[in-house]
Amino acid sequence: MSISVFDLFKIGVGPSSSHTVGPMIAAAEFASYLEQQKMLQDVKRIKIDLYGSLSATGIGHGTDNSIIIGLMGERPHSVDPEIILPEVAAVKESKTLKLLGQNPIEFIWSRDMNLLQESLQYHPNAMRLTAYNDKAEALYANTYYSIGGGFIIDESEATEDAYLVPQVKLPYHFNTATELLEMCKNNNFTISQLMMENEKIWRSEEDVRHGLLEIWQAMKNCIASGLSKAGVLPGGLNVKRRAAALHVSMKETVNPNLITSTLGAMDWVNLYALAVNEENAAGGRMVTAPTNGAAGIIPAVLMYYVEFMQHEYDQARDDGIVRFMLAAAAIGALCKLNASISGAEVGCQGEVGSACAMAAAGLCEVLGGTPEQIENAAEIGLEHNLGLTCDPVGGLVQVPCIERNAIAAMKAINATQMSLHGTGDHFISLDKVIKTMLDTGMDMHDKYKETSRGGLAVNAVEC
Repeated sequence: MSISVFDLFKIGVGPSSSHTVGPMIAAAEFASYLEQQKMLQDVKRIKIDLYGSLSATGIGHGTDNSIIIGLMGERPHSVDPEIILPEVAAVKESKTLKLLGQNPIEFIWSRDMNLLQESLQYHPNAMRLTAYNDKAEALYANTYYSIGGGFIIDESEATEDAYLVPQVKLPYHFNTATELLEMCKNNNFTISQLMMENEKIWRSEEDVRHGLLEIWQAMKNCIASGLSKAGVLPGGLNVKRRAAALHVSMKETVNPNLITSTLGAMDWVNLYALAVNEENAAGGRMVTAPTNGAAGIIPAVLMYYVEFMQHEYDQARDDGIVRFMLAAAAIGALCKLNASISGAEVGCQGEVGSACAMAAAGLCEVLGGTPEQIENAAEIGLEHNLGLTCDPVGGLVQVPCIERNAIAAMKAINATQMSLHGTGDHFISLDKVIKTMLDTGMDMHDKYKETSRGGLAVNAVEC
């Protein structure tokens, strides 16, 4: 396994890592390949075919818009979220799309954007892009699979043993939690120390620290943005933003005795998670952690650590933030490698469940937990999200997704507390829970896996 912490934490845009971030990256790479092969100027038409979950909930998740923006050359980490809707509106009105901002081609939405009622075998999040010349001959076509957390692979990589990221030889290679704990024990490492040693294969320790603190700043900015905005979320459900009004109310009624209590902290953790996921639902700038649908959990728990734990000086706080993310990434990598973090593949247990386990592990690490206690915290966090369905109402990452993040953030804190009161010995291992998540996801009916054809997505709109 060679999944970096920066593979799991990526700055992007909402509302979905698999339906927005991944398709934008795939479209940008498709257009870049055309340019590299000196075919860009010969393209006169591009056809977009969406399959499975990308078709079923793609409109609500902004998949169509993100592909258009990607073809124009934008990337999730750098695109200004404010330009996406105006640029797409201009394409629809003018029936013209500028590939990489250079080659204007005719783009007729009803003809060239196709939502197909079928799924491809490899993964439910599939899209096929085809470029044609002026003789209607296909110049180049490729199928991309958005496999969760902004990871994409194309048709040449879509095999059973496909690697998610380029493989490198790590000094401390582990594929299971059992192997991770054994390596920590044999080398007298904490989990974050072992992860840092692995990260140094790609970049210096200073660069790792700088990059993770930059990720944390993006998380804080997302929280601040979510706390500053009122109104109704886009998409047609008329879901009202709550975080800004709740923030005002909490500041006006601050009780110094309550703020340090468990209940006072819980209110703030809920607030932070709501703020992030409302911003995500509105298509704002945020961080996949490890997905957009679960993006509020880790920032809320990390903010809990920053705001409610005692730090003698800034360096200690920053060290804790880095250690938190590294430990969390170890658990996220195991979930990604041995199961899935894609709601379209295993349901919301793969998104919110994985994020809850990651947050619990990170918090346990910075509160002095042993590797065994950290593994236990992650196991508790994931175990009690097993079977969680992905049934977004209207195909939007709003109901029940926003509140679900707040609840899972509190679960992560509780999982940490329970593990710290133990020795790390427990009945069911994290490895077994991750396998159970995969088995449960494979048994779960497709209508409960990000298709909006079952569960709350259906019952919420019944007459």
